[in-house]
Amino acid sequence: MQPASTLRNVTLKQCVILAGGLATRLGDIARDTPKPVLPVGGHPFLYWPMREFLRFGVEEFVILAGHLAPAVEALVRDAAASLPRKVKLTFSVEPDRAGTGGALYHAQNLLDERFLMCNGDSLLAANLAPLLAGFAADDDGVLGRVMLRAVDDAQRYGVVTLASDVVENFAERAGAPGPGTINAGIYAFDRKIVDHLAPVCSLERDVLPKLARAGALRGGLGHGYFVDIGVPDDLVRAQTELAAALSRPALILDRDGVLNVDHGYVGRREDFAWVTGAQTAVRLATEAGWQVFVATNQSGIARGFYGEADLRHLMGWVADELRRAGGTLDDWRFCPFHPDATVDAYKRVSDWRKPAPGMLLDLLRAWDVPAARAVMVGDQDSDMLAAVAAGVRGVKFGGGDLAAVVAGIVGGGG
Repeated sequence: MQPASTLRNVTLKQCVILAGGLATRLGDIARDTPKPVLPVGGHPFLYWPMREFLRFGVEEFVILAGHLAPAVEALVRDAAASLPRKVKLTFSVEPDRAGTGGALYHAQNLLDERFLMCNGDSLLAANLAPLLAGFAADDDGVLGRVMLRAVDDAQRYGVVTLASDVVENFAERAGAPGPGTINAGIYAFDRKIVDHLAPVCSLERDVLPKLARAGALRGGLGHGYFVDIGVPDDLVRAQTELAAALSRPALILDRDGVLNVDHGYVGRREDFAWVTGAQTAVRLATEAGWQVFVATNQSGIARGFYGEADLRHLMGWVADELRRAGGTLDDWRFCPFHPDATVDAYKRVSDWRKPAPGMLLDLLRAWDVPAARAVMVGDQDSDMLAAVAAGVRGVKFGGGDLAAVVAGIVGGGG
């Protein structure tokens, strides 16, 4: 484990996606359209895992393409244009059929020091915070963490043997029907994994078993909706149910006085103090399958006490600490405007400044959350008025333990 003085950031901003498979089991279905970008729920399939990773702070996707690469690129760009936030897209095309490990090998110059990776034909809608936090705390000798899932029939999948969180064995396929713990196709890797790759190799057959034998691989169970679109029946299932399965209720939190103690104009880390139970509250909401948003008036910017860059830096740290504690901040909005601003650029009335509902409405629109499935928690009358104007339920927080309040909300389904 890392000592407290050298804690790594939990959030990994880059995700590599394997999108070069031939899709032989799908036959003519994927003849002209590559498997990872087949239409599912009104979008190319990759839209859905990209949207999931966005919730945990990913800002760049590196797409490892091969078969029908131009079609992959075009449809991934279409998918990214519909995401709730803008992302950076980078494409790497394998020179020949290189396998899953080979595809990563050929993209090595594009990799961050530490990065996420996922299969492009499956999705596990799990809380990724424990994977991220565990990887951030791992010793330097650990090169990767794998998200695992228990299934009733593991025959189609790579099966993993786990002792505590140490991966002891990694088999590419179970081979026989029956329950098992499978590789869910989500990884956190150190770039040093490149030293174990070859120009042509399989991640599942060649690399991960080797890392497991060396004691360099960790894993943990994830829970949530899982689908692998590699066979026709499961592709049809995804097309029927995926969009609804990933439709979540939303908890919208005010910041000052709810997440942090309101010392007045908190724009820097040294002024930030957590409200009792705040990190636990976010973890509870995330684990319960809720999205967590923050909508905060920030007139301290309008008054010149700190700048937008200061606030973004602080909120990046807040999101990272929430992930370290096991939850996530999916997204946030702030309003820097005030009619009495001392900084002229911010001196105006804004429909984003609570009690107006602009921030809430923009979050709900971006993430496609119906107002009836959202709850606003705030400590001011302006928060409650914004909730009413946005058509969402408002809960006024009077201090104390935020976790107890949020547990009552997410436990009751909103």
